[in-house]
Amino acid sequence: MDELPTPAERADTLARDRALTEQGDRHAVALGSILAVLRSGRFSDVAARREATEIASSALIRARSTHEQHESVLEPVVEAFSRLRTELRPLVRSGPLHVQFAEPPAQGRALPGPVAREARAISRTAVLSLVDRADAARARVGWDCDGRNLLMEIRDDGGGAVSAHDDVLRPIAERVVALDGTMDVEATPGWGTTLRIEIPLDPPSAALTVESAEELTAREKQVLRLVVTGISNQRIGDQLGITANTVKYHVANLLRKYGARTRAELASITH
Repeated sequence: MDELPTPAERADTLARDRALTEQGDRHAVALGSILAVLRSGRFSDVAARREATEIASSALIRARSTHEQHESVLEPVVEAFSRLRTELRPLVRSGPLHVQFAEPPAQGRALPGPVAREARAISRTAVLSLVDRADAARARVGWDCDGRNLLMEIRDDGGGAVSAHDDVLRPIAERVVALDGTMDVEATPGWGTTLRIEIPLDPPSAALTVESAEELTAREKQVLRLVVTGISNQRIGDQLGITANTVKYHVANLLRKYGARTRAELASITH
């Protein structure tokens, strides 16, 4: 941390990292969809190859599109949600998880481009985690808008053993914190889990710059030095003599102060 990057370099790094994260999310959905098709007993070999080829072709077309690179674009909430359904359709159609989509109101306020993209990324991550856990047969993804916030609800009928502190929800929690949003997890053993998220539509308060890193607390500086090494919260806690949950609290504050959306972005800024 001796030589800090310039603001322009930080902006370029953040833009590159976010683009790579978005691309990784989409690839994960595409690959998961292809695997679901090839493993499904509902398709013959010829039909499975045809379906997998269609999914791969669509993914390549989306990968070549530059539409989502424009940060200033506003997306009507209905259109943003429709794009989510399109992205998840191959996985839902061929996978073991039945997903119901609850449409947002047509008159809902348009979403800033970054909010729309992050909301889709959060929804994709949640659905993929359900597929990976394989403990739920049904899920419901719903968006709403109260004029000030995007309201998201993701509900499943799984084992209800997930809590807000589980690592499976960490990527979602980090995205929510970076957008100054809130997340609530309601889990009932044997009945499933409900994830409720609020994301403000207006710009968050200005984040601290790297140059003002001296405003960090002593503990935040200790956590930051270990976060950039890539080790887990548990290992950070073990080294500092604090709990993993306390580490998560400090990481959330660091993400907010540096304006980063993920631990990877935080590491890129401060490396």
